[in-house]
Amino acid sequence: MRAVVIAPALTRPALLLLMAAMVITCFAIAGPRSALLLSVGLGFGLVLEGLRFGFAGPWRHMIMERDCRGLIAQFFAIALCALAMFPLLAGAPIELSGAHAPIGFAMIAGAFVFGITMQMVMGCGSGVLVNTGSGNFNAALALPGFIAGSFLGSLHVNWWTGLGSLPVYTVQSLLGVGYGLIATLMGLFILSLLAIFYASPGKRLPVPRLWWSAALIAGLAILNLIIAGQPWGVVYGLGLWGAKLAQAGGMDLALTSTWSSPANAERLAESLLTDVTTLTNIGLMTGALVIMQWRRALADGRQDPQVQTSKPAFWLVMLLAGVIMGYSARIAFGCNVGAYFSGISSGSLHGWVWFAAAFAGSALGIRFRNKLLSVSTDSAPALVLPARTSVSSAAAIALVLLLWLDNYMADPINPFAAPWPTALGSGEVPSGAHCTDL
Repeated sequence: MRAVVIAPALTRPALLLLMAAMVITCFAIAGPRSALLLSVGLGFGLVLEGLRFGFAGPWRHMIMERDCRGLIAQFFAIALCALAMFPLLAGAPIELSGAHAPIGFAMIAGAFVFGITMQMVMGCGSGVLVNTGSGNFNAALALPGFIAGSFLGSLHVNWWTGLGSLPVYTVQSLLGVGYGLIATLMGLFILSLLAIFYASPGKRLPVPRLWWSAALIAGLAILNLIIAGQPWGVVYGLGLWGAKLAQAGGMDLALTSTWSSPANAERLAESLLTDVTTLTNIGLMTGALVIMQWRRALADGRQDPQVQTSKPAFWLVMLLAGVIMGYSARIAFGCNVGAYFSGISSGSLHGWVWFAAAFAGSALGIRFRNKLLSVSTDSAPALVLPARTSVSSAAAIALVLLLWLDNYMADPINPFAAPWPTALGSGEVPSGAHCTDL
């Protein structure tokens, strides 16, 4: 029987003050747009962890248990986003941009490999961030690998794309905005019917929690587009973190084709607190941390220890899987968030192809993980892992150190010259970068 650990927990008012202090500090340093994006990121983290909404898990449940409830909720969230994003993108083509990328050999292969690895680490890009923020030890091992892999993938993405790819196609360019939206909604409806037909009785329609969480995620994603000028993404920010660390280590990124391009060079020179994807990624992790601590406060500081029956080599596999996951996500133009969720909801055909390839990879990845667990747990002792509070605290400290290092490397921020609070209405081209960009 597992012993219950009792340790002091942050009070609920303290957690609310923590989030407020982060947003206010971000506003004072980087201006209103950065503060708003950090708030949106916090919302993503609170919903994903608090309401147990995810991307990798529902795919696993569909494949293993014929449970399509989480998958239907994803389709519902994408449909809600599309209903808002299609007219927004059409009405403000200068200020807003979609998550549009070309379909190619590397993109399909990258999505397939990503599907394998995300099931091995039990989380997609956003899932790894949320799980790390909530103190999951294995996710905390995969995250540094993901950062390194995403950066390495950014160095090679142009080469991979050069192996062969189609032009960027969107349903808007092929069918027009109205018919393109109808086609997107019909595609999601057909996928939902197929999932319901395949699912087991009693595991077909989402419970109210999933409907509400899907609606909240959709609302936050729409706000992300309005504020940032681009859809929600994850991978680019993690690759940028890796690039910042590589630069701090002495690597001359001006010699690389990716980071010498004007848009990426600008992101590399400026503060992370002005990068839209970094801000939402920080919010994701912090929101998950807040929910973890909130639950502990409700339980009077009690928490179950993390116990894992596996050999130490299993942890090395998690780290390596994170590297492959980050690399494949970058050459596939995104993860479940940037490619699948944001790609389909903003009209990109590559989002549909990405989904098919990654879902097929997930089916294989589940088999790999089951085999890995059977091998790594054979005659392995039960190990008590670091407590969730320790893991999440270590992740928070590492993130603060990254921001501290970036503060010395990046160009100074002038908060009085900060951009208009939202991209929509600013009259300017979006200044951020996305994982669907070359």
